Amino acid sequence: MLNTGIITQARMTSTRLPGKILLSTGGKTILDHHLNRLTWSKIPVYIATTINSNDQPIVDLADSLGIPFYRGDEHHVLKRFYECAEKFKLEVIVRVTSDCPLIDGHIIADGLTQYLKLRDKNVYYSNSLVRTFPRGLDFEIFSFDQLKTAYINASLESDTEHVTPYINQNRSHTTVIVNHTSIENYSDFRWTLDTEDDWRLLKTLFDDYKVADLPYSEILKIVLQHPELTTINNHIKQKEIKL
Repeated sequence: MLNTGIITQARMTSTRLPGKILLSTGGKTILDHHLNRLTWSKIPVYIATTINSNDQPIVDLADSLGIPFYRGDEHHVLKRFYECAEKFKLEVIVRVTSDCPLIDGHIIADGLTQYLKLRDKNVYYSNSLVRTFPRGLDFEIFSFDQLKTAYINASLESDTEHVTPYINQNRSHTTVIVNHTSIENYSDFRWTLDTEDDWRLLKTLFDDYKVADLPYSEILKIVLQHPELTTINNHIKQKEIKL
C-alpha cells in the first residue's frame, strides 16, 4: 500500500470572509466539522497552514486533536503543499480545502479505491473538473511525483498561488485525467464557505437540520426536500483561478 494522506489547506486570512474556518456552528468550528468528516475516509490527515502568526489558532487546534501539520509559505501555496507532502513522505496525496465542512470522507475513500486500481502515477483523479457533486465536496488525488514536477517547473503565478493547475491543465504533457462523477448532477448546489451567505446556509443546516454527522446522501435529501435553502447562496460566484 502506497503511503497515502489527505492534506487539507487551512489559513485564517481569507479575503472574502477572514477567520471563516473557526466560525462556530453545531457546537464546533467549521474546521472541526471538516476534520471530523475526513476521518470517515480512514486515511491519515495532515494540515498545511502558514507561518503567518494569524494561523496560530489552527496550529493550536491541530495540536489539541493530535493532527500532524506543516507551516509554510503563505503566498507560494504550491511550495507549502509540496513541502508538507515531502515532510510526511507521502506517495499519494488527496487534496482538500478546509472551508468545506460538509465534505464526505466516504466519497473520498471510494475515490481513492478507484484511483489505486489504475496503478498509474500520472493519473489526476478528482470530482472537481467535471462537476456533479455540490461545491464543497471537492477532492483531488495525485502522486507525489506529479506534485514534485509541478513544484520544480511551475512558473505562472496561477500555478504557485494554487496547487493543482499545473497538473490538471496538463502542462507537463503527461497527466491522465480521470473524473469521479455521480449519476445525478447537483453541481449547482454550493456547500462551501466563502461568503456571509454561504455561512447563513451552513449555519442553518448545522443548527436547524443537525447535519454534522450525516453523509452526503442524507444531507442531499434534506436540501431537496427544502429547496428554499438553495436560494440563500445560489447567487454566489466562485472565485476563478486566472490561468
